[in-house]
Amino acid sequence: MMIKETYAVAANDMSVAGDVSASIKRQMKRLGIPNQIMRRVSVCTYEAEINLVIHSDGGEIDFEISEEEIRVHVRDVGPGIPDLEKAMTEGFSTATSEVRNMGFGAGMGLPNMKRNADGFSIESEVGKGTDIVMTFNI
Repeated sequence: MMIKETYAVAANDMSVAGDVSASIKRQMKRLGIPNQIMRRVSVCTYEAEINLVIHSDGGEIDFEISEEEIRVHVRDVGPGIPDLEKAMTEGFSTATSEVRNMGFGAGMGLPNMKRNADGFSIESEVGKGTDIVMTFNI
């Protein structure tokens, strides 16, 4: 079984935030991915999608399933992250007060992704964007 899908995520549109991660979860459920793995992938894709919506100028999420693993590759166009170490600290956020008032931007997105993925890498360049790859063993 090999599945590969690419989903576009628009910036600043909270009305559709979560749609991509919900679609990915439905696909995993249909394929019979174990609940524990499905939950972890769902947490990570949701956090990534929210970050794309609130912090970038949009981007894409590639979702791949092979016999051995699930791979999620998140790419955005945007401001980039000036200090990755600080951004990986629980509670650190650059979200606007408007976003925080909607219940987002608590500074847990990147730490939650790293905690829930079996493999996690992040690269970011200021003025260009951020690239995250997460893997989950099946």
